Amino acid sequence: MRNLALFAAAALVCAPQIAAAAEPACLTPREVTAFTAFALPGVITATAQRCSAVLPAGAFLRTSGQQMAQRYAARKSAVWPETKAALIKLSGGSNDQAANLFKTLPDETLQQLADTMVTGVVADKIPASRCGVIDQFLALLSPLPPENTAELIGLTMGLVSRGETPKLGKLSICKA
Repeated sequence: MRNLALFAAAALVCAPQIAAAAEPACLTPREVTAFTAFALPGVITATAQRCSAVLPAGAFLRTSGQQMAQRYAARKSAVWPETKAALIKLSGGSNDQAANLFKTLPDETLQQLADTMVTGVVADKIPASRCGVIDQFLALLSPLPPENTAELIGLTMGLVSRGETPKLGKLSICKA
């Protein structure tokens, strides 16, 4: 219960500041890869839940999504230090108070916060009409080792972003 209270307090305090940051710090390609590797199990699980009602019974996410998420979750502790640094960097942007709060939270609480933010975004942002394409995409990625998938996604984010400084939404990727 204590962790839940800390989690809720951190979310309420930090979410507006992160969203309001005028120009968030950029993440290095390595930080993007680590954050992606950390987030993928939650993204896969949340996508499977979001899309289960519209995907056919034999769809990849319905038959193999949970196993893929579990396989990817095995790497979460290995990428956590870089993911934590990326979260602190992103939360700092224009608000040192949020970054300081993230620095003081126990890792378990900060990991829960990160997982909840990721799954919440997935649940809110994936239109049901895209579930088939996402299912196909994950099925194609599934044979790859988790570290290759995270690196491939990070690289793709840099390639598909536009402008001098690669961006995906409000996330800037530092030039190499």
